[in-house]
Amino acid sequence: MTPQPDTPISERELVLERVLKAPRALVWRCWTDPMLLAEWFCPKPWYIDQVELDVRTGGSNAFVMHGPNGEIVPNRGVYLEVIENEKLVLTDAYVKAWEPSEAPFMTAIIMLEDTPEGHTRYVAKALHWSVETRKQHEQMGFHEGWGIATDQLETLAQSLNA
Repeated sequence: MTPQPDTPISERELVLERVLKAPRALVWRCWTDPMLLAEWFCPKPWYIDQVELDVRTGGSNAFVMHGPNGEIVPNRGVYLEVIENEKLVLTDAYVKAWEPSEAPFMTAIIMLEDTPEGHTRYVAKALHWSVETRKQHEQMGFHEGWGIATDQLETLAQSLNA
């Protein structure tokens, strides 16, 4: 994968934006608590386990995704920026302590803002190194998969408020 620095980021990003009917602090908690992340992160019947999160700038994350047909997809990355209850920037370009990964795929930016109704404006961006990688992610089902996971996130956050 060759970086394409002259290609505008708008051509290399995928974006999911929603208003979640849950308080921002609970949405944040679902992103940063390993047990809660395991409950919503993958569209069912996929699931994750072995979740390790060190949610701080420079901290690492690791988990394993499991598919319904026996697929096993390890995921490792680092947090580039953490602003509590507002923003997470994470990437798989590194696997830990600035150790480069063998095949970086994307950087994710998760932004949370309060709405006047007490809900959360949720913006999830996937930034890719190339247009080809963005297209690959789109064909893998980015919008559907991240959409379903976001529905699961909202439902879980709402249940924490009850």
